[in-house]
Amino acid sequence: MGPFRNWWWKFAGLALLFYVVAGGFLFDVPQLPVVRESIRNIYFHVGMWFSMMFILAVSLVFSMRYLRHARPEDDLKALAAVKTGLVFGFLGLLTGMVWAHFTWGRFWVNDPKLNGAVVGLLAYLAYLVLRGSVEGEQKRGRLAAVYNLFAFVLYFVFIMILPRLGVSSIHPGTDGNPALATGDLDPAMRKVFFPAIMAWFIMAWWVFTVFCRIDRLRYRVQELLENEPTWK
Repeated sequence: MGPFRNWWWKFAGLALLFYVVAGGFLFDVPQLPVVRESIRNIYFHVGMWFSMMFILAVSLVFSMRYLRHARPEDDLKALAAVKTGLVFGFLGLLTGMVWAHFTWGRFWVNDPKLNGAVVGLLAYLAYLVLRGSVEGEQKRGRLAAVYNLFAFVLYFVFIMILPRLGVSSIHPGTDGNPALATGDLDPAMRKVFFPAIMAWFIMAWWVFTVFCRIDRLRYRVQELLENEPTWK
């Protein structure tokens, strides 16, 4: 019972994800104009983006905790969460490009929401570059934490605010999220969509814990190397 007690949420996540994949490809979906069968991608693309925003918010919390307490563990967790967010962000871009190809006839269009999503991911890639260019644990942690605060706000502006201003976006959800708005999502799809959101959240947290263990191990190895006594 010991392993199951610690891993039950992983088993639940895998079971949900299996259900989502099976339901996403096999269950009936409404035949809407233009999108047609590609609407099945909503179970994957939207869930990945939601998970990305969730885990980036987790990174924000750990960065704020680091600025308050200066604990290396919080800095490592913020880093792991950013890495996880980038993984799900690029998966979201990939699934979005596939969807765009079937819906708009091209993998990419000049759209403010799409462009904002890429700029936001580049801002988080810059977070990793910043960490690698600063020496000193505390200085690196403080700069990374402050940058992370601005990066999260900027990303929210790029994908949620700017597309609603000026040039209109053709991306669904400019006036609200069509997947969550009442009456927009077909009732038959909700039995897969909401489990999909939960499954991708669990997967994001799982990947986050893996990155945490890897970064913690790297940090301890670096500590041992720095504190290794020198003698002839």
